[in-house]
Parts: sequence; C-alpha cells; structure tokens
Amino acid sequence: MPSDLGNLLVMAENIQYYMDKKGINSARLAEDLNIKYTTVRNWLQAKNYPRIDKIEMMANYFGIEKSDLVERKTDKISSNNEPIDLSELANTDDDAVWDKLVSSGGRPLTEKDKAMIRLVFADRWDEITQKAKDIDNNNNK
Repeated sequence: MPSDLGNLLVMAENIQYYMDKKGINSARLAEDLNIKYTTVRNWLQAKNYPRIDKIEMMANYFGIEKSDLVERKTDKISSNNEPIDLSELANTDDDAVWDKLVSSGGRPLTEKDKAMIRLVFADRWDEITQKAKDIDNNNNK
C-alpha cells in the first residue's frame, strides 16, 4: 500500500477529527494556536500542508503524537486486531475503544456518530442480543 505521509487530504481529515473530538471549530483552533484562520482553513480544505513546527504544535495541543496527524487513521486501526465488546459501547468514553471504530467510508467517528451508537446500544442491547440468541437457536435445530 502506498504511503499516505504528506497527503494533504489525510492531514485535513485528521485535523478535523481531532477538532471534532475536542469540540472546537477552526476559528478556535486558529485562536488557541495563534495561527491565522485562513491558514487553518487551507489545511482543512487540503490546500496546504502544515510545516513541521505547526504539526508539532497541533499534536501538543491535542495531546497526540505527530504521526496521529500525518498518517491515515484507518491504517492504524486495521493493524490493531483486538476485539471490541459491542455491549461496552453504550457506556464507554474510552477513546482507545472508539478510535478502533470507523464510520462508513473509513473515516473516524465523530462525536455525533458516537452519541448515535450509544443510543442504539443503550436502548436496544437486550433486544439485539435476544434476537441473536433466537437466530442461533433456529440455526441449531
């Protein structure tokens, strides 16, 4: 698989992901890092690639590694094959669990996606597991 290092779109998606995770918009990121708003906007529109000092500044700001900004998240996710207990999704805020999941199209989940998943599992987990048991029972007959 070709390397995505230096890919403008990967960088833009990752910056947006960490902004969403932190609950901030591009104006807030620009203000907090003392960077021009138009510069941040250009990064998010995949027009320009941040200099290494700005990548390091953002990594420190988000509390992540620089590689988390420059590498495609789905590549990291697919390399970690630890199982996820779906029943835990209703109640967990553990970023490590959520970061293993991706939305359709391979994009990281937004906070809205996580909230919707929590609602589905919290409201319907017992019903879902009972239906699964019924299917198993019918298949074993």
